[in-house]
Amino acid sequence: MIEDKNQARTSLSELGEFKLIKHLTQNFKIAQPTTVKGVGDDAAVLDFKNKQALVTTDFLIEGVHFDLTYMPLKHLGYKAVMANLSDVYAMNGTATQITVSIAVSNRFPLEAVEELYEGIYLACKNYAVDLVGGDTTSSVKGLLISITAIGEANAEDIVYRNAAKPNDLLVVTGDLGAAYLGLQVLEREKQVFEVNPNSQPDLTDYSYLIERQLKPEARKDIVKLLKDLNVKPTSMIDISDGLSSEILHICEQSEVGCNLYEDKIPLDPQVISTCEEFELNSTTIALSGGEDYELLFTISQEDFPKIKGNPHLTVIGHIADKSIGANLVTRAGQQIKLTAQGWNAIK
Repeated sequence: MIEDKNQARTSLSELGEFKLIKHLTQNFKIAQPTTVKGVGDDAAVLDFKNKQALVTTDFLIEGVHFDLTYMPLKHLGYKAVMANLSDVYAMNGTATQITVSIAVSNRFPLEAVEELYEGIYLACKNYAVDLVGGDTTSSVKGLLISITAIGEANAEDIVYRNAAKPNDLLVVTGDLGAAYLGLQVLEREKQVFEVNPNSQPDLTDYSYLIERQLKPEARKDIVKLLKDLNVKPTSMIDISDGLSSEILHICEQSEVGCNLYEDKIPLDPQVISTCEEFELNSTTIALSGGEDYELLFTISQEDFPKIKGNPHLTVIGHIADKSIGANLVTRAGQQIKLTAQGWNAIK
């Protein structure tokens, strides 16, 4: 972790666990009517009345999921929350609460943990989500973060991965591949820094890519957009592990096949130019890069007029019978079997 050696450092042992939690969460305010009791008791109390509760958890480990050489702690806190909220939105739900548990080694002073929680606080504020609990403990392996997100939805509104049907349209939000390329740019600059610590990188040409890697945004807006358009997807998933992996998840759980068209995959111009610079295939990056936190979903063809021309949504293919499998149709019209080459934390 690159840090200013002259910064004030307060040892976490000076506070102890309970004072630390109180210190880190003192500025968090309750925003959700479903939160009856947040931080400060043995357990949070939530009241969803007649709605279904959605619960999802992610676990992030230093050296596996993030590198503090170039990942500011504030951005890490924000991104960790986004990864969880994205899963709630992928169920067509509303995120309402999170719990945050961290394990930190003694190389992290109070000021570093405060910076991490600044990012968590900003995410909670921007997305109207309440922090309602968690835990802190010591670690001999650096920094570990576990966040659980809780959400709500009417039973009839929840969208699963297993209901896509042949002839449904395959739709994606935003654009793909930028987060992965942002990571490649940061890794390259890290190598330059290790050789020459005095180097000052100019990242102006990669600003969008780096933002997508360090400070992604979960697509809360899409849930509202689809509701406003009176469109309920037949299946949905968030794109955290790469487009091909997520398509295959839908195909497997819905027991269908699909055709994905290469020329329909949305790519930002900065993705295209950076792929050329790095001599990478932009389609491969979009299919396997991951961490885009966009939403992939299927809709019935009858709903196409409702989304046609919407700048946030792109139709990239269609669902087919299981017998044809999951395929990429290239720009040349060649049909290639889709394979999952996205992120896998289990090695």
